[in-house]
Amino acid sequence: QVHLVESGGGLVQAGGSLRLSCAASGRTSNNLHMGWFRQAPGKDREFVAAITWKGGNVYYSDGLKGRFTIARGSAANTVTLWMNNLKPEDTAVYFCVAAEFFTDYDRADEYDYWGLGTQVTVSS
Repeated sequence: QVHLVESGGGLVQAGGSLRLSCAASGRTSNNLHMGWFRQAPGKDREFVAAITWKGGNVYYSDGLKGRFTIARGSAANTVTLWMNNLKPEDTAVYFCVAAEFFTDYDRADEYDYWGLGTQVTVSS
């Protein structure tokens, strides 16, 4: 069993920044592709960003490119998401995700493992 644990959510004013981190533990190889999805109240879960296990490829939701940055951590199977110039519409629960393989990185059903989520609230 693989467990993903997120940290770093919280409350921030519009225009501020937050950093989310995620670490995978348990019965896992050291080659997980990892990423983030988010879900706002009353809305569907949406893709945020993903990164391949070596960090050679990164992917972003078109609407978030330029404000969000994803990178692998120094430890195996860790990932960080930097979020800048946050807007109230970024308010959501952010989920860390992981998969050993994927083809469509922006599809939720490509990911085998999900964290419990961390709340990000951006006030106006």
